[in-house]
Amino acid sequence: MKGIVLAGGLGTRLYPLTKVLSKHLLPVYNKPMIYYPISILMAIGIRDIMIIIKEEDYELYRNLLKDGNQFGCCLKYQIQNQPNGIAQAFVLAEDFLGNENVALILGDNLFYHEDLLHQLRTLTNVDGAQIFAYEVSDPHRYGIVELNDDHRPVSIEEKPSEPKSNYAITGLYFYDNDVVQIAKSLRPSHRGEYEITDVNRVYLEKNKLRVHLLNKDTVWFDMGTFQSLNDASNCIRSIENQRHISIGSIELVAFMMKYIDREQFNRLCESLTNGEYGSELRRVLNK
Repeated sequence: MKGIVLAGGLGTRLYPLTKVLSKHLLPVYNKPMIYYPISILMAIGIRDIMIIIKEEDYELYRNLLKDGNQFGCCLKYQIQNQPNGIAQAFVLAEDFLGNENVALILGDNLFYHEDLLHQLRTLTNVDGAQIFAYEVSDPHRYGIVELNDDHRPVSIEEKPSEPKSNYAITGLYFYDNDVVQIAKSLRPSHRGEYEITDVNRVYLEKNKLRVHLLNKDTVWFDMGTFQSLNDASNCIRSIENQRHISIGSIELVAFMMKYIDREQFNRLCESLTNGEYGSELRRVLNK
């Protein structure tokens, strides 16, 4: 399985913060936002990752992440000239994916639960589509999946005015390689975008869509508003300080997954010596 992090878009909901900086490079507590989705992919065993970005942000991401070799990964960058919808990511990544399955995560989504990574690792060998739903109080803001009594999907709607359920589809998706051809066959919606909801509907019609309900104890943020960005930062700070752990650290994940050895990890920490983040990495590792 290969990974895609979708980090394009204009980020207009976060103006003026995003007028001169990509939303996905904004700080979420002590790390750039992009660290959190990348760390999820790395922690479930994915080392080949494509990051989809705007052309004007390319140098910023290269300066931050380089080619990923220092983390024992291979990072590639793909330009998305227009924010034409999530499903377009699979078309842009066609050559990158080859015959592989894919995990796509939105660059502004944050997930955390002590058992979550173990659960995700058991679901990566997907035949069809695997999506992740979370019960919310404001379902009209999200793509919504309706489930029957056996927790099997019945219908999917994009930001419905009268939602049939409170289960929001989160920004993490696992697909088999058929997703490329499915995405290529789509027509733009009334919003002028290639909708991920339409991709999921195709799998639903084929009876190949599976839904995993995230535990209510799971932390999930869609960090696209000022409030959610601030709430995510406060939540991560609280959890890290209480439990003496580091969430979303790609350096630490690389070491724990044995993508790099201790010497390589120490070199990464040395480049961060004068900051609290580097000291925190060493403290977490040596606790």
